[in-house]
Amino acid sequence: MRLLNLLQLEQVDDNLFRAENEPENGQRIFGGQVIAQALIASSRTLDGYRMHSCHAYFLRPGDNNKPVLLDVERVRDGRSFAMRRVVAIQNGQAIFNMDISFHIDEPGFQHSEPMPNVPTPQELRPDDEVAKALDGSDADPRLSPMAKLERPFEMRSVFQVGSVEWAENRSWSPVWIRYRGELDLSSNETPNLNAALLAYASDMGLVSTGFLPHQSITNRSKLQMASLDHSLWIYRDIPITKWLLFHKRTTTAANSRALVHADFFSEEGVLIATTTQEGLLRAREEN
Repeated sequence: MRLLNLLQLEQVDDNLFRAENEPENGQRIFGGQVIAQALIASSRTLDGYRMHSCHAYFLRPGDNNKPVLLDVERVRDGRSFAMRRVVAIQNGQAIFNMDISFHIDEPGFQHSEPMPNVPTPQELRPDDEVAKALDGSDADPRLSPMAKLERPFEMRSVFQVGSVEWAENRSWSPVWIRYRGELDLSSNETPNLNAALLAYASDMGLVSTGFLPHQSITNRSKLQMASLDHSLWIYRDIPITKWLLFHKRTTTAANSRALVHADFFSEEGVLIATTTQEGLLRAREEN
């Protein structure tokens, strides 16, 4: 089941939707997936608005072998803004909640900070190609287990996986991403679908970025890593099928938590969206 299929939600009631999962992607639901599904569920309760921000908390691990119920609360419908609150439920318990704000298109001032000076995607090798050459995540314990899975996004890291620069302690991780699938760009639902796809991508590798300044000390297999909360702001149309620079960086870590910020830039250097996440970085107990 591909990502677009996962975003085809079953409407159970006016404000209640059922979402399926991919058991082959591991035991736990990927956080970006439930963010994207919650965004789609909320967008189906209104017309003419675009999602511009969301703020989420991951409350419990989600089980990939069971469907998720998405309960949407219609908090407010205004002339310019609308607000929805979504609770994701499994086994009668909330596993996730998110507030989502929608906005109509309107003119206004514009400015954007410049994109970092990094190699273009055409100068870089695909991450999955490099990971396969390294025999997947078994080759180096610092490699993510996700390296073996087929991703809905093509990824090209500026710090090539397995390279000397990649293994060094650092606080930033720029990677080019591009959605692999085809989309109907003429649909009225396209802006919020693109937002959902970007929301999925916005959870890729954020927690692990918080670990980068310490990767010479230990490897990720000895850590418990999980997303705790997540925020996303979207400012411009999302060219999701074209290259986007996903510029991730961590600013601090303490008390087994790390804070990571990231920006999405178009290939032309325009800032499209910004995301922030706090993640859990906890040493696993030795048996």
